[in-house]
Amino acid sequence: MSLTKRTAPSAARRAPGSRHHAGRTTPRRLPDVLFTAALAVIAVVFFFPMLWMVFSSFKSNSAIFATPFALPTEIDFGRWVEAFEVGHIGQYALNSIIVTGASVLGILLFGAAAAFAFSRYRFRGRNLLMGLLALGLLLPLQSYFIAQSTMFTQLAITDTRWALIIPYTAMGLPLAVYLLKVYLDAVPHELFEAARIDGASDLRVFGSIALPLLRPGLATVAIFSALSSWNEFLLALLYIQDDALKTIPTGLLAFSSRYVTDYGLLFSALSIVTLPMIVIYIVFNKQIVEGITAGSVK
Repeated sequence: MSLTKRTAPSAARRAPGSRHHAGRTTPRRLPDVLFTAALAVIAVVFFFPMLWMVFSSFKSNSAIFATPFALPTEIDFGRWVEAFEVGHIGQYALNSIIVTGASVLGILLFGAAAAFAFSRYRFRGRNLLMGLLALGLLLPLQSYFIAQSTMFTQLAITDTRWALIIPYTAMGLPLAVYLLKVYLDAVPHELFEAARIDGASDLRVFGSIALPLLRPGLATVAIFSALSSWNEFLLALLYIQDDALKTIPTGLLAFSSRYVTDYGLLFSALSIVTLPMIVIYIVFNKQIVEGITAGSVK
């Protein structure tokens, strides 16, 4: 009787349906293999065009058209140097850095403040304002472009960096507010109440408690906003006519029109401006994932 009691738990642990059962091991691993294979195929699909662009930057026009998928015969970064100097990539990159940096700073500051207000205060018109922010996520840029262009013309800020910084900041705020608000909603309310009992003002609570807790979310918002502002093309094309103020997307458009037949030079310029953003995304990938998932668990 004693022997039966000792062996029963072992038999239960090895019951059919457990991971130890030989007949169920393969079916459970098959979905993982298929999922991994699907991810590998998707990665190749998205990674191959960038790899092809970099390899093509080291090839001549004839080589690109004759053997488009062949590896370059030599790696000569002189083409990259030529593209940087002739195409004024440095000036375009500086303009993009200024516009993107100012936009991201505004998005983080105003987005964090608005998220804190929506998360911790109950006031009249709160739901209406949240609805207006939701429209910012739904409405396309073209729906309010005419009104925006008229306002900028009256304010005399067209053909200036402000014509890009203001709309970039406005377009990034809805997502930033919603993402940061969800993150703050997951923070225990007692933490803020304890600070108020100790005499902390609203500004002190926001600066000393809310902002440090929002670091993962702020990192996520910063990266997404930077990528969006860095790659934006339509507003930069319509509002900036001065070549000295053009950002990278419109600068590359002018570059390709001047050297439309030299695809190797064009691919060199594209590689110069694309690879740094990819490296930044890879380096901060962990912060992006943490920022997205941290506010989802209380």
